[in-house]
Amino acid sequence: MALDAERVILGSYGKIYVDGIWQTNLNHLEAYVEIQKRELNLSGDDWVRHKKGPKKGTGTMSGFKVTSDMIRREFNKFEIISKLDDPEAYGYERIRLMNVMPDRVQLANWTAGEEVTEEIPFTFEEYELLDPIEA
Repeated sequence: MALDAERVILGSYGKIYVDGIWQTNLNHLEAYVEIQKRELNLSGDDWVRHKKGPKKGTGTMSGFKVTSDMIRREFNKFEIISKLDDPEAYGYERIRLMNVMPDRVQLANWTAGEEVTEEIPFTFEEYELLDPIEA
């Protein structure tokens, strides 16, 4: 069966919540979890084997600057909830990022005659899939 194009999720319906408050000025969010793998060289085996190690969560959110909220927060931890909710999709997805800490705080980044944007790279320590999308 071919893919139903109506079910493809558009990011236009994405929302970012920081500590429960919808950030209407932000229009981009990326979050990844990477796992560190330990390489094991075993006798009598010509393959390098791998054992799971610790995980690391990283991400970035960006959009238009409208307040000094991120400057005030400094490097204090907060929570992000990412929500994708395209009305034509099979449902919506919410992912909670916990213990989020900015990697850097943008104090100034502007050019005359242009909108001021803000980018916040961050790390996080755990995540939870609150609402998965089911086919």
